[in-house]
Amino acid sequence: MKSKHLLPFIIFFLFSFSTYAQDTPKKADSGYIFTVVKQLPATSVKNQSRSGTCWSFSGTSFLESELLRIGKDSVNLSPMFCVRNAYSDKATMYIRFQGKHNFGSGGEFHDVTNVLKNYGMIPYDIYTGSVIGEENPVHGEMDAVLEADVNAVQKNNNRKLTPVWHQGFEGLLDSYLGKIPEKFTYKGKEYTPKSYGQSLGLNPDDYVELTSFIHHPYYSRFILEIPDNWALEQVYNVTIDDMIRIIDNAINNGYTVAWGGDVSEKGFSWKNGVAIVPDKNAPELAELEKEKWAKMTSSDKDKELYKFDKPLPEKVITPEMRQEEFDNYSTTDDHGMHITGIAKDQKGNKYYIVKNSWGTENTKYNGYFYASEAYVKLKTIDLMIHRDAVPKDIRKKLGL
Repeated sequence: MKSKHLLPFIIFFLFSFSTYAQDTPKKADSGYIFTVVKQLPATSVKNQSRSGTCWSFSGTSFLESELLRIGKDSVNLSPMFCVRNAYSDKATMYIRFQGKHNFGSGGEFHDVTNVLKNYGMIPYDIYTGSVIGEENPVHGEMDAVLEADVNAVQKNNNRKLTPVWHQGFEGLLDSYLGKIPEKFTYKGKEYTPKSYGQSLGLNPDDYVELTSFIHHPYYSRFILEIPDNWALEQVYNVTIDDMIRIIDNAINNGYTVAWGGDVSEKGFSWKNGVAIVPDKNAPELAELEKEKWAKMTSSDKDKELYKFDKPLPEKVITPEMRQEEFDNYSTTDDHGMHITGIAKDQKGNKYYIVKNSWGTENTKYNGYFYASEAYVKLKTIDLMIHRDAVPKDIRKKLGL
């Protein structure tokens, strides 16, 4: 996922911060009044800044909540450790595909668990990925230089690859993100990245990715056809209703969800902290006089729909609608996020509490927002979840 925008405290503070961060102040000018139904522990909101690494920030945030779930201490894992290792593997794949493969800053949740499995993990305090003094990632130059390098290798003026091309690529990663330490000391213990990853007690093979589309059979696996799935990993396909059941079952049983979705919609408002899919055909829409609504132009209706001043009736999302949005590129692998809870608005409508990675400044809910069930149904690309969070009957259908 490419993002357009997504550390340690004691668990008591995590609970109280999360609840405080999510509850909407009941002000007179507040368009939405949210009540938290279920909120799970999460580490603090990070800022991916000017980098397309939402997949790594949301993926590590998801693993951090997994650590809290199994009773481990709160820790901030290094998103840039994942970015660096994924870039290295991505370069190899790009050259093997003779340049006819996706290469860039984007990725998917499985890139994080693949890094954990193959390379281990490092705490953020040990490997920040900041070597030029920036507070948050600024990757424009790095991304361009890395792409230029693999394209030069692929062009191959020598007529065959040199044995050191990847060593040169690693040198660029060292320059921009810093060398990965072979050993480091953390909380009084010495680790390698691999041994630290093993010490976390998380099994990368326990995590599965799911989606819901009708161009492949339900309850089968397929390679999700999105550019940032450069590793060509497979996802499980379920019905749209089962997708929602899985998310709800997870949250209600203590498991958070890594959520890949699309935030390039008029119904997504970071400023207002909500993501919705208004139904412009609903007769009670906006509680306007029917005569007034009927006389509005399409542009005026849009202005009314996206005022975000009160909960509105939303579209009923069907599998066909999801598929059409995906097929015409209206739903793309836009942004990776982290679902940490469930809430309802003042009319009883259900929303998911979403932890983002765009920092906490100038945000209504301290770096979180609320996505309606309709929005999640329509705009989900994929989910990553612990296999035990999937309801047993669905697990049986999937062979998990």
